[in-house]
Amino acid sequence: MFLNCHSYHSLRYGTLSIEALVQQALDSGTKELVLTDINTVTGIYEFKKRCENCGIKPIAGVEVRKENKLLYIAVAKEFSGIGEVNRVLTAHNCDGEELTEKAPLFEQVFVIYPITNIPETLNEHEFIGLREEELNLMIRPELKSRTYKMVILHPVTFSTKKEYNLHRVLRAIEYNTLLSKLSDEDICSKSEYLKPETSVIKSFSQYPEIIRNTKKILAECSFEFTYKKRGSTENKNKKYFTRYQEEDMKLLTSLAYSGLEKRYGADDEIARKRVEKELKVIGDLKFSAYFLITWDIIQYSNRMGFMHVGRGSGANSIVSYCLGITDICPIELDLYFERFLNLNRTSPPDFDIDWSWQNRDTILEYIFNKYGKDHVAFCGTNVEFKYRSIFREVGKAFGLPKEELDDLATKPMETHDGNKVVKLVHEYGKLMEKFPNQRSMHACGILISEEPITNYSALEMPPKGFPIVQFDMNVAEDIGLEKFDILSQRGLGTISDTVELIKKNRGIEVDIRDTSISKDEALCNEYLAVGKTIGCFYIESPAMRGLLRRLKCGDYRTLVAASSIIRPGVAQSGMMKEYIFRHNHPNQFEYFHPVFEENLKETYGIMVYQEDVIKIAQYFGGLSHADGDILRRAMSGKERSIQKLNEVKNNFFESCKKQGHSEQMTTEAFRQIQSFAGYSFCKAHSASYAVESYQSLYLKVYYPLEFMVSVINNQGGFYRTEVYVHEAKMSGGIIQNPCVNTSEFQTSLKGKNIFLGFMHLQSLDSKIAQLISEERERNGNYKSLEDFIRRIPIGIEGVQILIFIGAFRFTGKQKNELLIEARLLLINFKPENRGKMLFEEPVQEYQLPELKRDFFEDAFDEIEILGFPVSCTPFDLLETKYRGSVFVKDLLKNHKKQVKMLAYLISRKHVPTKKGTMYFGTWIDVNGDYFDTAHFPDSLRNYDFMGGGCYLLLGTVEVDYHFPTITITKMAKMPMIPDPRYAYHKEKQYDIHRQLKEDVSMTFRKPYPQEHEIGLPRHKLSN
Repeated sequence: MFLNCHSYHSLRYGTLSIEALVQQALDSGTKELVLTDINTVTGIYEFKKRCENCGIKPIAGVEVRKENKLLYIAVAKEFSGIGEVNRVLTAHNCDGEELTEKAPLFEQVFVIYPITNIPETLNEHEFIGLREEELNLMIRPELKSRTYKMVILHPVTFSTKKEYNLHRVLRAIEYNTLLSKLSDEDICSKSEYLKPETSVIKSFSQYPEIIRNTKKILAECSFEFTYKKRGSTENKNKKYFTRYQEEDMKLLTSLAYSGLEKRYGADDEIARKRVEKELKVIGDLKFSAYFLITWDIIQYSNRMGFMHVGRGSGANSIVSYCLGITDICPIELDLYFERFLNLNRTSPPDFDIDWSWQNRDTILEYIFNKYGKDHVAFCGTNVEFKYRSIFREVGKAFGLPKEELDDLATKPMETHDGNKVVKLVHEYGKLMEKFPNQRSMHACGILISEEPITNYSALEMPPKGFPIVQFDMNVAEDIGLEKFDILSQRGLGTISDTVELIKKNRGIEVDIRDTSISKDEALCNEYLAVGKTIGCFYIESPAMRGLLRRLKCGDYRTLVAASSIIRPGVAQSGMMKEYIFRHNHPNQFEYFHPVFEENLKETYGIMVYQEDVIKIAQYFGGLSHADGDILRRAMSGKERSIQKLNEVKNNFFESCKKQGHSEQMTTEAFRQIQSFAGYSFCKAHSASYAVESYQSLYLKVYYPLEFMVSVINNQGGFYRTEVYVHEAKMSGGIIQNPCVNTSEFQTSLKGKNIFLGFMHLQSLDSKIAQLISEERERNGNYKSLEDFIRRIPIGIEGVQILIFIGAFRFTGKQKNELLIEARLLLINFKPENRGKMLFEEPVQEYQLPELKRDFFEDAFDEIEILGFPVSCTPFDLLETKYRGSVFVKDLLKNHKKQVKMLAYLISRKHVPTKKGTMYFGTWIDVNGDYFDTAHFPDSLRNYDFMGGGCYLLLGTVEVDYHFPTITITKMAKMPMIPDPRYAYHKEKQYDIHRQLKEDVSMTFRKPYPQEHEIGLPRHKLSN
């Protein structure tokens, strides 16, 4: 009898999860149930499974609403009916078509209109829904005469009085209003809970025809849908790149052998045999279309001149290497294909392809145009209510003031006020945990379907401009739609822009795709070994630079390993520390079992890559390929979980016992395997990252100014712009403030002069920032401030920003003088006359008194506008002339000695320990060199960080495998000179100082184990 049930996928309306809804139906003895969430089909696939597991007949539908008005309920007679409704919703969501009060002429859909929206005529498949509370209206002749067209309409939205109140809270959040201001139209009826069917039928006992109509609809509807079968490679993706499988394989084979000759030459028998082997597996699994579609996208990218990186396990495949999808030779690095694709795998392989953040949208447009907008969409994601937003939103509904809302959102629950309203906020906030709040776009997952994608989901158009399905990637995979990962990153943008800048400035063409030029370069290896990698993709963070120094990383293979061992799966288990020890002391350990020596010699017997885990599971543990595939999925980003690992634990222990391994040895091996459930890289992924890191490093080493300018223009990476500007200065660049006659919107390089771009002026309107250089290109340099004001539509605030940053220094006038001149010019200036002059009038000259400025005024202008000083260093602004007793260049000679240093704070990283919070700091000394500090909880209690600026540090130098760190015992932030611009405003003299920034990264994880806790055997264990 329940034709209209809502789950919490009716966003900010329903209060029941799919699981709770179905369980209630089961408990009440309901035999048929119709899920009709508001304008969405998000929950129907989970709903079908749960209903069938409980012996309930599932029926799918949608409640169609326009804003707050219920238009009609669409109930699908069969699965194709869902597609019909999806297309109506998609046309509304994506093309702006109106949702009409009268439903379209559906073929496989029953339509039920509420009593408030009955059309004059009803088609055969259309009915009027009557609620219990509306039965008294049946005295009206116009209703009584249409009983033959009526059905029981008993909506389900909540289950208890508390959930009804929760529904009201959700509605208040939806309308951004107070609970007290909700009208009856805004909320559901108090009767919308799941009653026993007998009770509902009894209410309609005087109208048997209405009961019969309702039962008829329930009987005639079905939800027949084929999920992806376990163990089957069949899916709903686009089946063929050409017209059929045989033609696909013929094309793929031709492309693979053509690429084989280009990559390896004509006589490499090892490579040829591997290509043959891989093609057979691809053909047997019918995954050729997946390879060819990816190849096609790469071909388009190459034609456009874009850089891409094919990473992830796809780099294990020699076929993908021959097709140009990846640039990692799997033979060179001993990458085995089975990690990527094997006959036990039922889902298509994952190709993670990165493009520059500037090019990704162009790639996406190509995919949508090439494969048809009816067949392509992004995966959706359900964004849940988060801790901070829950309390803020619920508190707002209860009418709490902003100050209290801020406290609720930012402070721990135990510190909240204990008044009655706050208790209600907690109560309803907790009920909303795990509730979906909105649908969003998956970061990279694209679906390309064989049938129109609206057969499976309505599409929505988020602000980013590409349509999304209404379910997430887990549902997509469950129903047989496998995603393509199209990603973007700034590192590729930096590399690409650097190559273009080198060509423009020096006339040199660097073929950065030729990976041979950026592997094992002697000078690059020197930079690597000392962690001189700021700005370089993936290897610039303090932790990574420290790791490179500890390993004295001087070659590509060590960099590949470093890219993986820094990941939580390896680091958190203590394997990273053990790897560093064995790398530096290769003669001070034994392999604890021959299998580890045979399979993991390259990584000193430590499982560093996901492949290592699978090798040990199979060759040491004797697990089957199927169990190995479960391990692969457990370690991947898609389905990482300890639960998946535990599925194979029993098999592992039993198999080890059969092979004669001791309990101690088996337990230790599985402990190491288990650590990878957090997250780790496959070796191919690390290799892909290492290639891009090397490409960045090659450009940094040989073309440092072009590289750093490109890093700045791609908005950096780990650090803020100031750090990259400093690095450019250390590389020989002369940093210049923006100038209206020289600078561009982005930062530009002219000889050794680096002109900061207008994009960095924090308060300048971005349209004006772009227009300045565009107008100069069209009509020549600006001759004066007056000429600039005539040509650029700018107000006094914008002009002042440009004057303060020195953008008119070409005039030779002081800032004070220019400010007065700007005000005089703009008092009588008429904007309508801008740019309309037939001939240029002579520039007016103003005789002004000489206005003196303090030397440091410019620096404080720069801090205010850019966030950091350019005309001097932060050290120059200190009250003290002391610059430290020891400098970075001396640290390695001061192991175990106490040192006193003066330093400028670059970044700090929060690190959990068993004794509380600690931080690792990164600093520069007065010479501009970087160093690192460790701040333990006992030190931080008395000597905490006090924001950006310069500090006096006292601590002990600890050299750990070539890497010096200072363990801080005391530190104090050093006072800066007062802002000379406010010499007569004492209360403002220290305001701007607070704008000096620091980069803070927060991590909330379990503390890493100490060396004595790792317990990894360094000797053989007996069986």
